[in-house]
Amino acid sequence: GECWEDATATFMILGDVCTRNCGYCAITHGKPVWEDREEPERIGAAVRDLRLEYVVITSVNRDDLADGGAAHWAATIRAVRHHAPACRLEVLVPDFQGRAASIETVLAARPHVFNHNTETVPRLYKRARHGGRYERTLELFRHARAVAPAVPTKSGIILGLGEEREELVHTMRDLVEVGVS
Repeated sequence: GECWEDATATFMILGDVCTRNCGYCAITHGKPVWEDREEPERIGAAVRDLRLEYVVITSVNRDDLADGGAAHWAATIRAVRHHAPACRLEVLVPDFQGRAASIETVLAARPHVFNHNTETVPRLYKRARHGGRYERTLELFRHARAVAPAVPTKSGIILGLGEEREELVHTMRDLVEVGVS
């Protein structure tokens, strides 16, 4: 109810099957067969019809797609901006396997906030983030800040996976160093 009272919602795009199997996630993993070219327009219209003021777009990892789904991301951002120009838009993106061009595609569509979850400390990456790489996450933020320095960046970390306080402090310092707001 709190989100609806604040005219806020989150939409997950690109289907419900993830190409990764992260240790903390309950989303189905496997080989996606889903493709819905009309999804961006439907989400844009829904944001308009629901009179939302703030929207977060997120997705499963789509390592099966050459651009990781970046073109679909950009189309969704543009559709929301078209249908609901006053709505603020945050994107919570996957790492796109480190593809700089994919990050640029998303940022070129002009989201208001660029978010990517770091999830954990470097020591726990292999166990918690199958397919993810800590240094890749840091590079994603470096690249985003270089390409779109005016766009605020943010990240999230899960606590309770076995991290030590010093590791967490080090990770937070790394994120500040790469420009996470």
